Amino acid sequence: MFDILKSLCCIDGISGDEQNVREYIISQIKDCCEYKVDNIGNIIVFKKGKKRPFKKLMLDAHMDEVGFIITGIDDNGFLKFTNIGSIETAVMLSRHVLINGKINGVIGSKPIHLTHGEESKKLPKADTLYIDIGAKSKEDAEKYVRLGDSAVMVSDYTDNGEVIMSKALDDRIGCAVLIKMLKEYNEYDFYASFSVQEEIGLRGAKVSAYAIDPDSAIVIEGTTAGDIAGTPENKSVCNLNKGAVVSFMDRATLYDKEYYNLALNSKLKVQPKRAATGGNDAGSVHLSKKGVKTLSVSAPCRYIHSQSSVVSKSDIKAVYDLVLYMSDLILSKGV
Repeated sequence: MFDILKSLCCIDGISGDEQNVREYIISQIKDCCEYKVDNIGNIIVFKKGKKRPFKKLMLDAHMDEVGFIITGIDDNGFLKFTNIGSIETAVMLSRHVLINGKINGVIGSKPIHLTHGEESKKLPKADTLYIDIGAKSKEDAEKYVRLGDSAVMVSDYTDNGEVIMSKALDDRIGCAVLIKMLKEYNEYDFYASFSVQEEIGLRGAKVSAYAIDPDSAIVIEGTTAGDIAGTPENKSVCNLNKGAVVSFMDRATLYDKEYYNLALNSKLKVQPKRAATGGNDAGSVHLSKKGVKTLSVSAPCRYIHSQSSVVSKSDIKAVYDLVLYMSDLILSKGV
């Protein structure tokens, strides 16, 4: 699973530009299930098991990552951009970026020595930032870049044996867990979706859930871990090395209480998310058609939506164990 995760994280794929991630996932699952790619790019999967389930279950993970899209080129050849997904301004400053997988640039801002007074004490506004690719002019930049091109923050993938540091762990963790499920779980039929465009409004899962029409769903995610220096315990949300995270509520979903309690009482390595913040594909999935009983299972992730997110390998294993446990419970007993 971790070799697959490394490959996934090293592929660039912001919302709306997931094709390279999609091709890699298909190369991993094509021999163990039936799949199709829908009109907006979701991979919708059916895995045939030994038995028919008591409920139709959908597992979901999203393929896209946060990044940038080029929106303009000024006369000096600097590129204007807008965020794809939520990225803190402090994370963007002076970051090395890659446009279309081949053009290197750096996110620039007004030099600190040219700022004065209160301006020098504050972060620049996001709309004042630009990408510098070393172009001499607008015409020079247009030889390499055009409006609508994608950019990502460049990152090394580091595995020190206990933790992983990389971009795109949200939600390539979910994709890696879902690939493992498709390869290894054979008891009951189930459905899966590798969804697009989660980072810009939970869009792909809305389409895939409508197509699959499940009774129940498990959304596999990464979520913010705040257990860092200077953060009080009651503000830390969840912690590395304490297992899979299950949510009772976020800004998009009130989760099924039966599934939430079953997960917490599973005797597996599980922790509740200690805040009702954020949102994920469950926000679209649980409202589909007749309504869907939904659980979110996440890996705690420090510095999420940055070029160097940090996750614990033991937590990723715990996510897989809980997804496997809950899936089998839903499929075999119809809870």
